[in-house]
Amino acid sequence: MLNTLILSILLSLLIIIGLLLSVAFLTLIERKIIASTQNRRGPNVVGFSGLLQPFADALKLIIKESIFPRNSNLIIFIISPLISLFFAISA
Repeated sequence: MLNTLILSILLSLLIIIGLLLSVAFLTLIERKIIASTQNRRGPNVVGFSGLLQPFADALKLIIKESIFPRNSNLIIFIISPLISLFFAISA
């Protein structure tokens, strides 16, 4: 019973990680195609031919500083995007 639970959790994590990686590299391919249609170089700065660009984007997203307005209600400021996402997904 416990072994099947652990196995299903590991398989779920493997699927989620695979999906995240595939989306990251599909974004890289999209950027390269858009750059080629606009006659520019595209995302080829990080790593060989830009293959590390998705990881650089993820690192930038993780260490990005959060800015909160001084005169705002902090709870509403944080929760309102989550409420909007919930209604958008539920529709």
